[in-house]
Amino acid sequence: MELQPGTEIKIAAWLRRFAAAAGARGYVVGLSGGIDSACTAVLCQRAVGEQVLGVLMPCGGSAEDAEMAQLLANTFEIAIVTVELATVYDALVSALPPGTSDLARANIKPRLRMTTLYALAHTRGYLVAGTGNKSEIAVGYFTKYGDGGVDMEPLGELYKTQVRLLARKLGIPQPIIDRPPSAGLWEGQTDEDEMGITYEDLDTTLAAIEAGHTADMDPVLLGQVQRMIVQSAHKRAAPPTCPL
Repeated sequence: MELQPGTEIKIAAWLRRFAAAAGARGYVVGLSGGIDSACTAVLCQRAVGEQVLGVLMPCGGSAEDAEMAQLLANTFEIAIVTVELATVYDALVSALPPGTSDLARANIKPRLRMTTLYALAHTRGYLVAGTGNKSEIAVGYFTKYGDGGVDMEPLGELYKTQVRLLARKLGIPQPIIDRPPSAGLWEGQTDEDEMGITYEDLDTTLAAIEAGHTADMDPVLLGQVQRMIVQSAHKRAAPPTCPL
């Protein structure tokens, strides 16, 4: 899967126009130590210069998350702030009734991060830049009102495999590019394990569906992705109202 020439220039210019139209001074980006947030932060920097704030929000995750986020910040001289969320998370989880599922508790983490990002953005007159890519958005691999709660998605038209190509073009440090993608919901969690599909297979299938060329696709794989798209449709739509 290729990347159109000048993609990084187009996205940076779009981000610059978006901020200007909103009367915003800059962007806040949650830095996870992964490739998507790294690309987003650098593109925002290209758009608005120093008016970018990277936010580290540890919540009982891997120490490598912070190390990779710090590596990115050092490499590109992006201002960062750390907001420790573990204590807040533990307090909220302890207040929930018994029987709350593991996944429900895990999804509290991205929702706390969303709240943190908006508090910092509002204080500075910034916008919250999302880090979701086309692959994740298409199948709903994000937390509703968590990492999906943002002002815009700069990478939203790029499949994950294209984001990897973009990262190389932007000069993202190789250790960040090489990390297994993870939402950081629990220790050892990876995107591909949780979804039950590799990004390569997901992107190939999504591209075939988009092009209308699915006749030669593996029917099991195709069916899996189609179900993911249908079942997550509510995540991509504004809350509906009941027609009267």
